[in-house]
Amino acid sequence: MPEMPEVDALVAFLRERAVGAVVAEVELASFSVLKTYDPPVTALSGLQVTGVARHGKFIDLEVDGLHLVIHLAKAGWLRWADSFTDKRLRMGNGPLTARVRLDAGEGPHLGFDVTEAGTRKGLAMYVVRDPADVEGIAALGPDPLGDGFELAPLLQGRRMQVKRFLRDQKILAGIGNAYSDEILHAARLSPFALASELDAEQVARLAAAIPEVLQQALASAHGKPAAELKDAKRGGMRVHGRTGEACPVCGDAVAEVTFSDSSLQYCPTCQTGGKPLKDRATSRFLK
Repeated sequence: MPEMPEVDALVAFLRERAVGAVVAEVELASFSVLKTYDPPVTALSGLQVTGVARHGKFIDLEVDGLHLVIHLAKAGWLRWADSFTDKRLRMGNGPLTARVRLDAGEGPHLGFDVTEAGTRKGLAMYVVRDPADVEGIAALGPDPLGDGFELAPLLQGRRMQVKRFLRDQKILAGIGNAYSDEILHAARLSPFALASELDAEQVARLAAAIPEVLQQALASAHGKPAAELKDAKRGGMRVHGRTGEACPVCGDAVAEVTFSDSSLQYCPTCQTGGKPLKDRATSRFLK
């Protein structure tokens, strides 16, 4: 799933290439991907892209006062093209859900495709007058890399696993499954620890790990073409997606807990005192 660092890099990539161009057309290959009807998507045609911004994991193209907002969900991606043919999209065109054609002065032949792999569809696009009109953006918690961010007040009273705390977009904006694993490994915390019961030292470790992990990922992602960001993300992971491999800190084998629709990875030695976490039903809440 694209998370803050990859989305931020995509935003920078689009800002460099799309700002100043005119939206020629937004073609849809899936009606369900567009979640709004007023303004209509056709209202973007002929308007200039004036900016690109990020809100959590949402991409926001400002188009002369309107906003094309994209949430890539679990399996979505953007694929830039310097040259499109005139062939139009057809409905149900496989993983291709939409095409944004741009005109930088030489015709509507560049832009980007919005794609989504797999059968579980969650990718969403919105055309709005204000980004806050998108419910998911309006509900976002603070950006953990934003000015004045403080972690400790957000932890108070949260009787929830710290893994879930980090992933909840209404509490923190931009962190998903992969970087929550990486942050917890860096902070030496069990993913099943209760957020409200972390002691002062644990809170301090977590507060330091969040910007450390995210800033490193941002530095790695920025400047890379969109096509290379997924591989760069995977290559930078220490525990996420590395079940059975050696922890780069202690050498123990990275372990996994699997749920119905996701999994988490952690190092037993670094994070749980050597105790394996079995599953939600049988694991203890480890501090």
